[in-house]
Amino acid sequence: MVREKVTVSTRTLQWKCVESRVDNKRLCYGRFILSPLIKGQADTIGIAMRRALLGEIEGTCITRAKSEKIPHEYSTIVGIQESLHEILMNLKEIGLRSNLYGTCGAFICARGPGYVTAQDIISPPSVEIVDNTQHIARLTEPIDLCIGLQIERNRGYRYSIKRPNNFQDGVIL
Repeated sequence: MVREKVTVSTRTLQWKCVESRVDNKRLCYGRFILSPLIKGQADTIGIAMRRALLGEIEGTCITRAKSEKIPHEYSTIVGIQESLHEILMNLKEIGLRSNLYGTCGAFICARGPGYVTAQDIISPPSVEIVDNTQHIARLTEPIDLCIGLQIERNRGYRYSIKRPNNFQDGVIL
């Protein structure tokens, strides 16, 4: 049996912020150095830190969208340039801030033709939209777009949204 000699450093770990910047209203960047590490430790520590940090992030986001005119998320809407899937992805990209935990409602009502942005969201005073210019959809014809939104503030990353047992037509997110 061959044994490899493993050297262990007696130096204490050093943690240092090398660079930190805010690129725009919705994107922050930071680069850190942790040393000294043995080969392979960086990946292990990095993955564990990422999972721990994602689990502790508090945030406010849109968790549900509902429209009476849309039966399901694969429907097409005449007069809107984007697909419904693209609209849902645009809604998920909207950065929100709130000082209250729990759920609250908001809605979008817009008339075309024109662009629908995050500034068209009518929300409670406790919810702040970080970037009002975030694009949601482009209405190409004179139609009404009305979408009810559910906004939640919570901690941790959730992989999927569980639908309630009393699922109704029109809930698309």
